[in-house]
Amino acid sequence: MTASEKDHGKGKAEASSAEHQLIRELAELLNETGLSEIEIEKSGLKIRVARTVSIQSAVAAAPAAAAAAATPAKAAGPADPSKHPGAVKSPMVGTAYCSPEPGAPPFVKVGSRVSQGDTLLIIEAMKTMNQIPAPHAGKVTMILIENGQPVEFGEPLVIIE
Repeated sequence: MTASEKDHGKGKAEASSAEHQLIRELAELLNETGLSEIEIEKSGLKIRVARTVSIQSAVAAAPAAAAAAATPAKAAGPADPSKHPGAVKSPMVGTAYCSPEPGAPPFVKVGSRVSQGDTLLIIEAMKTMNQIPAPHAGKVTMILIENGQPVEFGEPLVIIE
């Protein structure tokens, strides 16, 4: 094997190691931000890292939290919507959309009845549309965002009672 061939093989190993490191960093970013996928294209290399999000764990936790906070919220009256037991909070930073596409009817309106898992709205984050499901069945009593509004992590979006 010539010196040139050895250097070429070494370059491939270094590139592969750099690609693995980039994939690890993107996966870590997914976990930190709560996003479901990230895609990056750089110097002809295209990497897409995606994960499936388990909605059940969030759904199971929401009714328990709602039951625990029900009494204080009713006693406080019309307080901070983020403390409402039926508040559906944003799982990520992005832009919230009330309908699947411009001009289409919204997923829900005030007064709409929803079932667990029904799509309430969409949050666009890093050019990925993420559906936000209803954590439990009930009636939509408040929609706290406007179509196309930027939202922050943990910001209340909808109140379901």
